[in-house]
Amino acid sequence: MARRQERAAGSGGWLPWLGFALLPLAVPPAVAPGGCPSACYCVATPELVQCRYERLEEPPRELPVTVHNLSIVGSNLSVLHPAAFAARPLPDLRLLRLRHNNIQTIEDMALQGLPALRTLDLSHNPLLSVAAGAFAGAPLLRTLQLNQALLAAPLEEQLAPALRNLSLRRLELAGNGLRALPAALLPAGLEELDLRNNSLQRLAAAELRSLEAPGLRGLRLTLGANPLSCDCALRPFLAWLRAAAARVPDAHGLRCAGPPPLRGATLLRLRPEGLACAAAEPGRLETASYVFFGIVLALIGIVFLMVLYLNRRGIKRWLHNLREACRDQMEGYHYRYEQDADPRCTSTVGTPGL
Repeated sequence: MARRQERAAGSGGWLPWLGFALLPLAVPPAVAPGGCPSACYCVATPELVQCRYERLEEPPRELPVTVHNLSIVGSNLSVLHPAAFAARPLPDLRLLRLRHNNIQTIEDMALQGLPALRTLDLSHNPLLSVAAGAFAGAPLLRTLQLNQALLAAPLEEQLAPALRNLSLRRLELAGNGLRALPAALLPAGLEELDLRNNSLQRLAAAELRSLEAPGLRGLRLTLGANPLSCDCALRPFLAWLRAAAARVPDAHGLRCAGPPPLRGATLLRLRPEGLACAAAEPGRLETASYVFFGIVLALIGIVFLMVLYLNRRGIKRWLHNLREACRDQMEGYHYRYEQDADPRCTSTVGTPGL
């Protein structure tokens, strides 16, 4: 009996300490020390703030000054105005994630007040307009993620000046339906470029030359999940890939999407002489035939008009003769009608012997 009491006393001695240990977890994040925003929650400390699916119309204003990582997901931040995240400066913010927020417009100096920002994630937003000074407030920005963010509108011309003055090291453009290498978006000094899951069939010779520019010779790019067309036009890219396989981390995983005989074949195992030029597609042949038929009809029409023009005098004479013949014929019909309608002729014919 005494042993049972000792065990109960021993086991009950650590229960108060367990309660003290779990007490911070029971405190709502909104009242965490350091001013965690009411619409968000802070993980461990106010240095990590997450606002998920709160349907915010604008970034929270009461962010803690010591925040390092800020994540806003599933809201409706359609326009990022100047200094959108800096009602007061956030000197320690290094990572800003803004996925799935329906962001359509980024105005000048939208990142003002974020001097330490190094990573910006704008993926999965239907971007329509990006000002030339959109990222000017983040001079230390090194990683920009724009995965599935360029599908709503072609933004290469707008993004090029916005990225020109940045010292980016990594740029992610996966899932944007790109059909060509966006050379205008590649600032000098870029080290990593993610082009996975686009619509690239190959990299043309001019695009490969742009990768050899002095500021891009160390660039590594990933090209997986692109519909590579393994025909004769792929030969320059295949030769470049074999010589610079170290610059494409997923080079050994690249496979052909067509033509059908080579579908699924590993790119690096192909021989250049085995890449045949693809025949024209049936749809293209049909379109070409319609164009040719239209050209033939146009030529026939031109020839017909020329014949009419060269024989205009003869045609005019023929029309005059035809009109005179028709007039004579109508006059004959008119004379006969008058004769038949004359009552004297009718009475003479009706009373013989007079």
